[in-house]
This record gives sequence, C-alpha cells and structure tokens, in this order.
Amino acid sequence: MFDHSSFDAHEGVHMFHNAASGLRAIVAIHSTARGPAAGGCRMWNYDTGEAMLRDALRLSHGMSYKNAMADIPLGGGKAVIWGNAKTDKSPDLFRAFGRAVESLQGKYITAEDVGIDVADMQIVREETAHVAGLDQGIAASGDPSPITAMGIYLGIRETAKRAFGTDDLNGRTIAVQGVGSVGGHVCEHLAKAGANLIITDIDQVALADVSSRTGARIVAPDEIYDAEADIFSPNALGAIVNEQTLERFRVKAIAGGANNQLIVPEMGELLRRRGILYAPDYVINGGGIINVCAEISGTYSREWVDAKVHTLMETLGEVLDAALETNEPTNHVADRIARQRIGRTD
Repeated sequence: MFDHSSFDAHEGVHMFHNAASGLRAIVAIHSTARGPAAGGCRMWNYDTGEAMLRDALRLSHGMSYKNAMADIPLGGGKAVIWGNAKTDKSPDLFRAFGRAVESLQGKYITAEDVGIDVADMQIVREETAHVAGLDQGIAASGDPSPITAMGIYLGIRETAKRAFGTDDLNGRTIAVQGVGSVGGHVCEHLAKAGANLIITDIDQVALADVSSRTGARIVAPDEIYDAEADIFSPNALGAIVNEQTLERFRVKAIAGGANNQLIVPEMGELLRRRGILYAPDYVINGGGIINVCAEISGTYSREWVDAKVHTLMETLGEVLDAALETNEPTNHVADRIARQRIGRTD
C-alpha cells in the first residue's frame, strides 16, 4: 500500500467485506486537514481488486483537492463498492455499507456517485448519520447532480473566454462524452446557450432523450474523440486523456465533469503543447460537493450554494489565467494551490 503509485500519503485506507450481503468496499481517506473527509460512493464492476483500489485512491486524492479549491470545511475521501449497479444492489448491501461508514466514527461522510442514487443513500442512512445527498431531513438537498452540472456549464464558459476571447457559446460546437445525471443537465445548459452538441454514451435511452431535447447529434462512443469541435466536455468516467486519445482531439479546450480525466499528470503538459486549454476536473466539477457541504452544515441555503459555485468558477478563471501567463500546465497550477490549502508541502 505505501508503495502504491496512487497512495499519496493517505491518512487511511479501509477495506470492508460482508459475506452475507456481498459487500466488497473500500473507503479511502486522503486528508482531514480541513475537516471530515467527504466524497461520494461509487458502485462499479471493476475488472480486478487492483483497479478498484487505484480508483478509490485517485478519487479520494481528487476530493481533497476539490474540497480545498471550493474552499469548504471538508477533507477528501471516497468510497467504492465492487459490483454491478444494475444487478447487485440490495437493501442488505447498503445497510452493510452504512455500518462500515459508521465504524469510521465521522471521519468520512458519504453521498452519491456513479452507480448510486438517493434511494440507495436513504438505506445507508438507516445505519449511519454520516450521509449526505438525501431528499429527506431538515437540511436535505437531494441529488447534487444539477448543481454539479450548473458549475460545469459556468466553467465551460470561463474556459471558452480564455480559449476564444469570449464566453459566448452561441454557435460553438461542443462534444459531450456522457449524458447521464450530470452530463444530461450540462447539455441542457449548453443547448439553451445556443451551442451545437455532439454527444455519446453507452446508454442508448439517455442518448435518445437528450438528443430529442437538445437537437444534439449522436455518435458512437469511440468516435467522440475525433469530433470536429471547439470544446470537448468529458462527463463520464476518467482517464480519457491518454496516449491513445491525445493525438485524436480536434478541439481548443477540454472542460467537463468527469473525475481524473488525465491518465497521468504529465498529460497536462502534453495538452498545453498541443494548444488545448484544460480545465482541471476537480475545480470545474466542485458544484456538487458544495451542495453537499451546505446539507452537512445542517442549514441548507441555495443562495449560499449558488454564490459559492460562482466563486469557485472565478477560482477556475484565476487558475487558467495563471497557467497561460506562465506557460505552465493548468493542472500543475491547480495542484499547487490545492496542496497549499490542505497544508501539503511535499
């Protein structure tokens, strides 16, 4: 574990197994320097345990940076459950996961992520109070995806302002990868702004629905990397900027909500050399955790959430400006700020 390439001095990595329910889960806590570690729970049918561990570590690390850049009093953590979200869910599994979260005594607060919805979290809540993203309770705020999407849309405009000299998206062509709970809302914002959309997803029903509402053109999943567009917006899973895709991008900017978009940090420099402006993922997609933070506080305020999201997008603009002024990769600039905010100097 301590030699793992993605370890990055995690405070704790906890593995949970419950034979009766089939639970196989990891809760990774990267940092509690700013407060209890908060981050969603992802359910995914990983190929191997190593792939599961790597995902948990990278996502947890990303949450530390995301929460720091959003300037909220939360540390970074993440949970992953190994299983098929369409066939392996059960109340017993989520109760077992709830007991696992409870055993950490408040060091980690969970919420929804890929493969998990509000109904699942309501079951988890039966076993632990350390849950957010609920639609019941005094400060319940429900699914944070619409807030995440709003922030991504605003972040796309901030990125466009630097890449094209204007944040006007009317007539811009944007290739959107992933039109699920976040990507679908992003598409709606973009369409209202007059953008031309090219979309893809493995979910054909979601594709057809978004296309009918926005007029988007549908392409096959692998074809999205070759799309002639102004901006590429990844809103599905991570590692989409890699050796295979780098030479295929035909865009001036990459700005979207997927976590861990760069397969390795060095991809940020390679994007810079190709003249592609990259919006660091953990900055542009921080709207959801801001919404969750408001719920955790016990006094949810949509006005506070909206103001905080707009401030975060100003931070994104500052990151992009600093990178352009110094000819640095944008992810290096954002990493440096985030590490300073969580007190990491290594």
